[in-house]
Amino acid sequence: MADLHYDWSLIGIDVGIALLLVAAVVSAYRILVGPLDADRAVSGDLLTFSVTGMVTLFGVRAANVFTFDLVLIAAITGFLTGMSLARALTRGRR
Repeated sequence: MADLHYDWSLIGIDVGIALLLVAAVVSAYRILVGPLDADRAVSGDLLTFSVTGMVTLFGVRAANVFTFDLVLIAAITGFLTGMSLARALTRGRR
C-alpha cells in the first residue's frame, strides 16, 4: 500500500495560497469595476499584498531562501505605491 503521509504544514500553505488567490481575483474585479478611484486604489493595494503573500507562501513551500529578497522589495514598493496613491487622491491635502 502506498504511503499516504502528507505534511500538514504543506496543506496549510496550500490553503493559504488558495485564499490569497481568491482575494487577488476579487480585488482584480474591483479594480476593473470599481466606481471610484479610491476603490481602485484600495483594491490595487490588496492585489499587491495578496500577490506578495502568494509569492511568500510559494517560497516557503519550495524552501527557497531567495524569495525573501523579492518579497521584501515587493512589500516596500507596495507600501510606497499606496502612500503615493493616497497623496494623489487627496490632491496633497492633509
